[in-house]
Amino acid sequence: MAHIPAWRNFKRMQDITVAAAGLIYAGAVLHAFDRLPGSTALIVQRTLVWPGIFLLLSLGLPLAVGVLRRPLVRYVWMSFKAGFGQTPGSVVLGVGLLLGAALFMYWQIAGAAAGGRYPAGVFSGYAAGIGILAAQALLVRVLEQHPDVKKEIEA
Repeated sequence: MAHIPAWRNFKRMQDITVAAAGLIYAGAVLHAFDRLPGSTALIVQRTLVWPGIFLLLSLGLPLAVGVLRRPLVRYVWMSFKAGFGQTPGSVVLGVGLLLGAALFMYWQIAGAAAGGRYPAGVFSGYAAGIGILAAQALLVRVLEQHPDVKKEIEA
């Protein structure tokens, strides 16, 4: 099945966004192990266990529950129609948002290392965001099977 270049770019950008977010998260977790006070078990719990639960919920629920899936599918389609991942500006904006979230995580880690509040929430929130991004990337594949969408995206 041959797709128009805009759809291929959009689909590729969805995948790259998930991969980039995952790499940023992995870097933040490694940074947390190097900087955060507390036992290894505490750091694992706050950076991997709880965030993993949030990631799985934010990935699984929109895929399994129709009431959540339908608006997300509409959002994915509107993102394509708006040009996300198809123009340099949209790519820069997407990367900027990911970098902003990464800087926030690193700032939270630095604050906790200096005796501030432990950054458990920021890890769970970022992991939940990765789950939603992954759900969107999977829904792109579902969307391209829809007959009306298929007509529009095939060359």
